[in-house]
Amino acid sequence: MTDSLHVRPALISDAAGIAAVHIQSWRETYTAQLPGATLAALDESEFAARWAGNLSGGASSVWVALIGPTVIGWASSSTGRDSDRPHPLELEGIYVVASHHGTGAGQQLMDAAIGRHNAYLWMAVGNERALAFYRRNGFAPDGALSTKELRGTPVEVMRLVRPLASAHVT
Repeated sequence: MTDSLHVRPALISDAAGIAAVHIQSWRETYTAQLPGATLAALDESEFAARWAGNLSGGASSVWVALIGPTVIGWASSSTGRDSDRPHPLELEGIYVVASHHGTGAGQQLMDAAIGRHNAYLWMAVGNERALAFYRRNGFAPDGALSTKELRGTPVEVMRLVRPLASAHVT
């Protein structure tokens, strides 16, 4: 019998699993944005300690997708980290390991993290798979661009919002 996919709120005991997914997803997704040496040097124990702190701090809501006992994805949301946030809900991160893309795990994580609420997120420019996923969920770029530093490397990011504020037509 195969274990089925399920999503639940993250526990502090999930920190190591979330860290493993975080690192694996970065290695699968950011090969064009981050140097190979940077990706190879990512340390699971460092990420796990940071995740344990995040989970115990409670500033963000974190959800995990599991197949049996194994974390295969995570999503986090909060009231937003930006002073000029377009909505009071931010999807801070969502990752599913590539071997589970297309299984519905990402959708279940998004539904758990932000539901159908107005929200915003930042994503790396050039991540077409993620952009298609976000568009299917009603997000669109609002024109805001920024540069975020990931492990010492500048990465161009764009903001997506759901729904876009509609222009007033007279």
